[in-house]
Amino acid sequence: MKPAASAQDRVGLVAMYRWRLHPGREAAFIAAWSAITLALREHGGSFGSRLHRADDGTWVGYAQWPDDSTRQRAFDRVAVDPALSAQMRNAIAESLPELLLQPVADFLVPAIPIVQSSESPAND
Repeated sequence: MKPAASAQDRVGLVAMYRWRLHPGREAAFIAAWSAITLALREHGGSFGSRLHRADDGTWVGYAQWPDDSTRQRAFDRVAVDPALSAQMRNAIAESLPELLLQPVADFLVPAIPIVQSSESPAND
């Protein structure tokens, strides 16, 4: 019988990003972040990402990668639309330090994919 894969083998690397956004620019940030995330998933080897609004008003995105070298190569070679990058930067009031997380235990149940409508989320 094959031994169970470790959390590191199953999850790889998690990169966590945190921001404070300019009020009123949330929808623009979400749209740009979403398009960039999908490009990195489709062309850069990312396992995908999630974006959250925290109860302290910050925004948190975390992305799963097979490893840090895949992540670095993706940022070096995946062509991201400069307009999307600018749209995301213009929505950010403050970027907090990035965190790289090495999983040591994993009991997360994979979520059922959410199909979003074409409507933009409301600004909160």
